[in-house]
Amino acid sequence: MKAFETKQFNIGELKGISAKTIEEHLKLYSGYVKHTNLILEKIEEMKIDSEKNAYALGEIQRRFGFEYNGMRNHEVYFDSLSGGPKALTKDGELAKCFDYLWSSYDKWLAEFKAIAMTRGVGWAMLYLDRKEHRLLHAWVDEQHLGQLQDCSLILGLDMWEHSYVFDYQPSGKKQYVEDFFANLNWEIIEKKFGEAAG
Repeated sequence: MKAFETKQFNIGELKGISAKTIEEHLKLYSGYVKHTNLILEKIEEMKIDSEKNAYALGEIQRRFGFEYNGMRNHEVYFDSLSGGPKALTKDGELAKCFDYLWSSYDKWLAEFKAIAMTRGVGWAMLYLDRKEHRLLHAWVDEQHLGQLQDCSLILGLDMWEHSYVFDYQPSGKKQYVEDFFANLNWEIIEKKFGEAAG
């Protein structure tokens, strides 16, 4: 079975988010990749006697969802911070969607930031619903629960404390969200949107 590989990201100096935080956060991402592969190997071993291992297989399959989604969510997060900040194309298709669904980019941004400030740890997500061809928001507490079915993740903002507490302290959560958007490479997000839209 082909193993998942740890992606490399081109993340330079960021406003507010230290190189140390990114370095430690990337180690966490590498752990998701490693454990995704380990779980898949274990599933292969256990399914040889699936009747005997039925309970354990069910539990490890749940764990697979957490590790796999953690891997993919972090790839979207780190991709969006790669290559330096780039502005949203004002007359591009994604900007047009923001205008159509929220009447302006600024109104979309205010709603997304409000979701990011949800109490507790989790992810603020922007998805493209491929069936309806519309953008949807979601707050995801646990990576194996709450992801939207048949939707492509366009933008993911990690709001687990490991992503900001070293630089901002718990009380600086709002500034972390502001700095995340200051560092965002919209060119990559627009590309994800275009690929998902087909």
